[in-house]
Amino acid sequence: MPRQAFRGRAIGLLLPVLLTAAACAVGPSVRPVIAVNDGSPQAKPGEQATGSLPPLDKPSGSTVSWSECGGGARARLGELAANTALAVRCGRIINELDAPNSPGVGDVALSVLRAGTGDIPLVVLNDVAGEPGTVYAAKLASKLPPELLKTFFLVGMDRRGTGTSDPAQCVPDQVRARIVGFDPASSQLDGLLDAAHKASQECVLDMDDRLAALDSWRTAADVDELRKQLGVPKLNAIGHGDGSRVLTVYADRYADRVGRLVLDGSPDPTLDPAGAAQAGAVGAEAAYTAFAADCKARACPLGGDPRQALTGLLEQVRAKPLVNPNGAQLTAGGVLQGVLTGLADRSGWPALAEAISKAAGGDGTALGRYTAPLLGVVNGNPARLDAQLTQCNDTQTRLPPEQISGMVKDWSGKMPLFGGLFAQRLLLCSSWPVPAKPLAAPSGHGAPPILVLSTASDPVTPEEGTARTARQLASGVLVSWQGGGHGALAQSPCATAAAQQFLTNALVPADGTACPP
Repeated sequence: MPRQAFRGRAIGLLLPVLLTAAACAVGPSVRPVIAVNDGSPQAKPGEQATGSLPPLDKPSGSTVSWSECGGGARARLGELAANTALAVRCGRIINELDAPNSPGVGDVALSVLRAGTGDIPLVVLNDVAGEPGTVYAAKLASKLPPELLKTFFLVGMDRRGTGTSDPAQCVPDQVRARIVGFDPASSQLDGLLDAAHKASQECVLDMDDRLAALDSWRTAADVDELRKQLGVPKLNAIGHGDGSRVLTVYADRYADRVGRLVLDGSPDPTLDPAGAAQAGAVGAEAAYTAFAADCKARACPLGGDPRQALTGLLEQVRAKPLVNPNGAQLTAGGVLQGVLTGLADRSGWPALAEAISKAAGGDGTALGRYTAPLLGVVNGNPARLDAQLTQCNDTQTRLPPEQISGMVKDWSGKMPLFGGLFAQRLLLCSSWPVPAKPLAAPSGHGAPPILVLSTASDPVTPEEGTARTARQLASGVLVSWQGGGHGALAQSPCATAAAQQFLTNALVPADGTACPP
C-alpha cells in the first residue's frame, strides 16, 4: 500500500489526544517538519493521518512456560524484581541456530521475560550492545504509563548472543581492556588492530558456526518464533536502537505477520559503515552539546564550560590514567566510552556530570561504572563488547587500517570529542569473518503503518538516520522529539503518548509531528 494512503485525509487533531494522554504539547518545532517523501502531499503537523492497523488479538495456545524468575534473573533486575506492579515472570524458548554453513542444524536458547498485567503481548528488542532485552523491557515497563500495561504485557527477549541467550563471551579480558581503553585521539592503530585481530581469532575458535549465526537476519526469525510461541497471529513490538533494525528486517520477511510496530531511534539504513560511523560521531557531539547546555542551566559541578571540563579530563588521564579501587585503569578511551554510555540516559545526566567532576578530582570510580559493562560481568550480565562485535556480521565492509587512520585524523578535527572514537570502531571488524550476504535496505512494503520516533540529540542513533528509516519504509510515520538521549520512549511524555495511542487505540499520528524538548 503506498505511503500516501496514510497521509491523505486528516481524521482529527493530535494535540487534544496527546494532551489528554500525557499533558504535553504537540506542534511544529522551530525547525522545518521533516520531509518523509519526495513531494507527495503531507498531513499538517498536529493532525492524525488515516491508516489501518491490525486488531489486537489475545494469545491463543501459547506454549511459553512462564515461571518465577530465578536468583540470577532477579539479581540482573535489581530492585525491579521486587516491583509487584510489574508482575515479572521469566521464560525460555528454543529456535534453530541456522548458521550460514549449517542451515537447519543446531538450536539456540533464548531468555524471555514478561512484565505487566495486560492481555496482549508487546515484544521489546534492545540494542545488541546495550542492556539485555529482558532487563531493558523490565526497566521500560516501570517507566511507561500504567494504562499501557493494562492492555499489554511487555515481553523482553535477550537477543541471540546477549544476556543469558547463549551469550557471546569469547574475547579475553585483557583484549577487551585494550580495545575499550585505546586512546581515541591516536591515529597510530597498530595496537588496536592487534587487539581486534586477537578478539576475532578467539571468537572464531571459541564459537565456530555459532559466531556467524549472530546477526539481525536470524534475530528476526527468533522474533517470529517468539510470536508463534506467544500464540498471536500478528507481532506487536517496540524496537530500541538497532533493535528497530531487526524489526524492519522482520517487516520485510514477514509482512503479513506485522501488527503494531514502534521503532524508537533507528539506525540509518541508507549509509555504509563509514558514513554511519561519521553520522554517529556527529550525533554524539550534538548529544554532549545538549548535555553541556543542561549542565550549565543546572549550575552543575562542571562549571561554566562542561566541554572544556571533559577535554581537560581527557588530557589529565592521558598523562596519568586513573586507577579505580577494583584495580581497573581509566584511560582516555574508557572516559569517552563511559561518557557516551551516560549520554544515552537523559534522566541520568546529573549523575554523569557528577561522575565526570569526581574523575577530574582524581576519583574515577563513578565514571568507571559506565564503562564496566563493556569490560566484564556486571550484575550477572555478560560483557557487552563481545555482543557489540557481532554487529560485524551484518556488513561485508572491511576498511584498510591506513584509510581508517586518515579518518581518525580528519574526524578528530571536525568532531573533537568523539570523531576519533567512532573512526577507530571501524577497525574492529577488520579481522572478522565476512558474511556471504549483507543486510538489504528495508522497504516495509505490505506492512501496516509503522511508527518511527526520532530524538534530536541522540548519541547512538542520530536523528537524521532515524528520519531516513521513516522515509525508507513504505508505511513509516515519523514523530520527532526535540530532546536528548538515546530514544524518546519513556523520556518524552509527548512521544510516549503518541506511541501509547498508536499501540492501544490504533491512532496513527500525522507524519512529521514534532514534540517539544
